[in-house]
Amino acid sequence: MMAEKSIAVIPARSGSKRIVNKNIREMCGRPLISYTIEAAKKCGLFSHIIVSTDSKEIAAISEEYGAEVPFLREKNLADDYSPVSLVTLDAIDRLEIKSDQYDNVCQLMANCPLRDDIDIVNSYQHFTETQSSAQISVTQYGWCNPWWAMKCDTNNKLIPIFEEQLNKRSQDLPELFCPTGAIWWAKISTLRKEKTFHCMNRTGCEIPWEKGIDIDTEDDWRMAEILMQNK
Repeated sequence: MMAEKSIAVIPARSGSKRIVNKNIREMCGRPLISYTIEAAKKCGLFSHIIVSTDSKEIAAISEEYGAEVPFLREKNLADDYSPVSLVTLDAIDRLEIKSDQYDNVCQLMANCPLRDDIDIVNSYQHFTETQSSAQISVTQYGWCNPWWAMKCDTNNKLIPIFEEQLNKRSQDLPELFCPTGAIWWAKISTLRKEKTFHCMNRTGCEIPWEKGIDIDTEDDWRMAEILMQNK
């Protein structure tokens, strides 16, 4: 399969706070970002695989593993507050992508190393079959049932978020899904118009929970590393 009119964008900024140098820290002997680049290359869907980064070190490592880094991201898009969708849109605009050149963009977060090429191919098939304007990867919630979520006030009083569902059996409640940054698709025209993947015609493509792990903390890292070692 070849989606000749699709490109991949891998956002990878340098200033991660909770795990320093997360995107190039070694997991099982390789930089974390290399797993995402490898999956994008092996799936055979993309004419170009672009890494958007503000770091020369991340850029060099990304190029070593076969990605393109045609520019360094501006600092105003490399802070803790900029929506990642704007980073991907910035890459499209800086590459001067025209509507007759490419139809779709796939955003692949570097901190999701366990999604592989088969997952990307399956998500692309789902994206095209559903004729969606945008699609995000999701995974079902597991043993923590979000319908039973509670807040705790300053007096340690528990306040249910969904009070009506609190006394229902889990099997009687609808399934809920958690977004994961593993594989996000959008029509380039839609992303340019909406400035986000979260548009009205957005769909979800389910992947196994272990494929969708987003590494943000040291606990996430340890879990992902164990799963990687046992692949």
